[in-house]
Amino acid sequence: MTNFDFRYASNPKDANKYDTTELRAQFLIEKLFVANEINLTYSMYDRYIVGGIMPVGQALKLETIPYLKSENFLDRRELGIINVGGKGTVTVDGEVFVLEKKEALYVGKDCKDVVFASVDGEQPLFYINSAPAHHKFPNKKVNKENAEIVHLGEEKFANKRIINKLIVNSVVQTCQLQMGLTELLPGNIWNTMPSHTHNRRMEAYFYFDLEDGQTISHFMGEPQNTRHIFMQNHQAVLSPEWSIHSGAGTSNYSFIWGMAGENLDYGDMDIVAPNELR
Repeated sequence: MTNFDFRYASNPKDANKYDTTELRAQFLIEKLFVANEINLTYSMYDRYIVGGIMPVGQALKLETIPYLKSENFLDRRELGIINVGGKGTVTVDGEVFVLEKKEALYVGKDCKDVVFASVDGEQPLFYINSAPAHHKFPNKKVNKENAEIVHLGEEKFANKRIINKLIVNSVVQTCQLQMGLTELLPGNIWNTMPSHTHNRRMEAYFYFDLEDGQTISHFMGEPQNTRHIFMQNHQAVLSPEWSIHSGAGTSNYSFIWGMAGENLDYGDMDIVAPNELR
């Protein structure tokens, strides 16, 4: 079963007027993983798609949706997949890729059949991002052995973290999609601090490995007019090009960042110092 919804892009002046309910309706993706369902959100921010796939006892095929007006989902798109659950498989046009937790797979344009399944009774949770593509690049699995790994932050600022660059141009050839996974170490809660914006690309954040009963406050908005959204485990949030994207949890957690736009340079960002935020 495939479910999908649609989100328009928001002008920052309009977003400043949203109350809590409207802010969550425009930017928060609350339910990604439901047994034997594919749940997709199509956003007008760079026509980015965010989704969750949870196969339980049966395989699930990624089907096209009406917004794409294409015979197959990837006729004009590329796809990034990161497994955040137990072991599972992704079969792409007959080629089987086994993904353990926190392993990634890039799937290029023009692939026809993409099928998700569980392995050995385990429960995979496949988080996916997709962006328009103009060229077909090879499919490629990425794990921590061939990822680009960066250690950042300090204990005194509560932001010591490990950044795993998985589907980025230094590791995988893509048209515009970039994805990675950041792990906050125990006792650390702040992500993406100092905050930044990048006008040439949008972003989506997906939070996971958050302890039961805890929460994450995701900060967004223009640097001088910030807002916040309280989020739970396995939820995602859309981040416009004009918005910061930062967060703090009541415990440590991991999150996946995905980006699309006209620039593949990871370092292309306009930093905002913590004491300059409003």
